[in-house]
Formats: sequence, structure tokens, C-alpha cells
Amino acid sequence: MSTPAAPTPAAPAEPATPVEPAKPRVALLFGGRSSEHAVSCVSAGCVLRALEGSRWEVVPVGITLEGRWVLSEGDADALAITDGTLPEVAGDGPSLLLAADPTTPPLVVRDPADVPAVLGAVDVVLPLLHGTFGEDGTVQGLLELAGVRYVGSGVFASAAAMDKGHMKAALVAAGLPVGPYALVTDREWRSDRAGALDRVRALGLPVFVKPARAGSSVGITKVSDWADLEGAVELARRHDPRVIAEAMVPGREIEVGVLEGEDGAAPEASVVAEIHVDPAHEFYDFAAKYLDGSTRINVPADLPPGVADEVRALAVRAFDALGCEGLARVDFFLAADGTPVLNEVNTMPGFTPASVFPQAWAASGVDYPALVDRLLRTALARPLGLR
Repeated sequence: MSTPAAPTPAAPAEPATPVEPAKPRVALLFGGRSSEHAVSCVSAGCVLRALEGSRWEVVPVGITLEGRWVLSEGDADALAITDGTLPEVAGDGPSLLLAADPTTPPLVVRDPADVPAVLGAVDVVLPLLHGTFGEDGTVQGLLELAGVRYVGSGVFASAAAMDKGHMKAALVAAGLPVGPYALVTDREWRSDRAGALDRVRALGLPVFVKPARAGSSVGITKVSDWADLEGAVELARRHDPRVIAEAMVPGREIEVGVLEGEDGAAPEASVVAEIHVDPAHEFYDFAAKYLDGSTRINVPADLPPGVADEVRALAVRAFDALGCEGLARVDFFLAADGTPVLNEVNTMPGFTPASVFPQAWAASGVDYPALVDRLLRTALARPLGLR
């Protein structure tokens, strides 16, 4: 009987190549059809820089002024204001479609010469869009239909905060201090212009006339002579048929950032910031905000601790009153007697170098990259559907 051969020793196993975990994928939406297109582009450039080398894979998606969605190269330098020239989304990239179908990957590349190709699943969307057709609930509704998580407030809060008339009515109903105002609708302007002008005149001079659903100080006029009122309304109507007039509140201009709490915690308010506008500007207009560098921002504002705490508490109450999620910037006037007057709530504030929101949070201990990361993590943890 033969002796069985000894088993051949197994070859040593090759060391396993470590597999890098997939990065969460974020679609960064910027540009858009509103008058704040350029501000959105600048914000996007800053966010792109903040996410370089981070735990997130970024898919930059630009929206042209005409509303075309394109896959962007994500060149942060091309999205900056250069020598006073405002950036704009070019329409020469591959066209994208967002499928409003929660059972399919949302982003599809559409090239007229080819069959549409799926770009891939997206874990979360950062809709860094300001103004109409982006910040007003329209894109938020599309993302809800697509079943995609996104940063920021939902459909109702976005729409309500975008329309200054509805926003102020909701804040007043919640018992928050709001200054005198008058809303002029398109129908009223066309059918009873004299009555609309009378209601605005009742506010007294000076009065600020604004598009009801715009931001970045676009289309705003400070009226100090009633002879200029009708022209101011017509200017605002170039941007929005709904116009709001606000009585001037003499005092200091202060702003607070609010973030949704993590793991179910209550919303948090940043330190209070104060805007100091150069006397060369009548008010905090577009040039003062973004172009000439003349505006000074004090962070934190020089306020008595009790006043700062009151303003921060009011900011959180405003955030909750509108049902905001993710983030908001809440703007106040501090009247001469020290009384805070709530001006507006912005559900997608600017992220530019001149923007107050990131500066206020940096002074509160959350630097720019950490702020963007927190917003994305909060959105990723949020459930889909009604909440």
C-alpha cells in the first residue's frame, strides 16, 4: 500500500488591497433664472473650494439664466467676481435632466447626438440658488418628487420666506416684532393704483420699495420724496409683479445665522453680526454688498449681552415660525431705543466672501468647511417625504 503524498503547501495569500469607501455624492446646484444668478455663482465657487479634498464627491451643476441645467467643470476661479465683472453659468456644457422619479437615479446627461446616459446616484443636493426659481420652493418641490435629500428648508418654508408679504404675515401671527409695511399686488396696481399708493404713503417717509420675491438688494429704491414713489414701484415690478413697501426703521442693521440642531436638538443661533454701510451708499445695496468693498461687518456686534441674547432667541423663533430647516439668516433692525425689529428671513443666504452668514458662524466656532460639512450631514440624515 503506497503512502499518500504530502499535501502541497498553499501559496501565501496575497495581501488584500484596501478598498476606499465611496464618498457621499453631492450635487451642487448654482446659477439659476433669478436676478441673483451671479451671487449664486460666487457662493458656489467658495463652496467648491471648501469641499476640495473633503469627504464629499462634488458634481457641479450650473443652471443658465434661461433655465438650462448643464454639467459644469467646477472651476472655482471662473465663478468669482473679477474686476467688477459678474460670473455667469455658460450653457456649453452637457445638458442635464433631473428625473422626477424616486425609483431611478436622478441625474441624466442628455446629449442630442447620443442616448441619454445616467450620471449616477446622488446622495444629497446643495441647492445654492438665490431668489426665484431656486430658493422659493420650486426646486425644493422638484427634489421632493425625485426623492432626493437636499440642504435647506422644504417647499412651504422656502416659498413663504421668499415672499416678503407672506413671510411678514406669518411672523406677525407668531407674535414676532415686525415693522410697518404694505404689500402691493399686481392686480391692485392695475386696478386701483391710487389706492395702492395711498396705502404706501401712510407708512411715512422714507420708505423702501422692493420686489416682494427678490434678494441681494436687487430692484430696491429708498424713497425720500413721494414724487419718486410711482417710479420706485415700477422699478420693483421689473423684477416681480408683487411689490412690498417697508417703513424705515432708524437704527442699527444686525443679522444672525441659524442652523438646524443636530440629532434632533433645537436650532442654534450664531453670534450677532452688525452691518456698517459706507455713507456713500444710501442703504445696503448690491454695490455695497458685493462690488466696492466699502461695507464693514462687525462680528460679533458690540451689543449688551442681554440684547444679543434677545436677538438670537428671536431669530430661532422666526426659524421655527416659518418651519425652516437646515439654515437661515435672520435680519433685524435695532431701533434707537434698543428694540429689535425683525426685517426678514433668508432660507439660503449667500456663501460669498462678503456674506454675513459664514462670517457669523466662523466667529461662533464653526469655520467655513465645517459649516458646509454640517449642512450636508444634516440634510443626509433627514428623512424623505413628510416630516
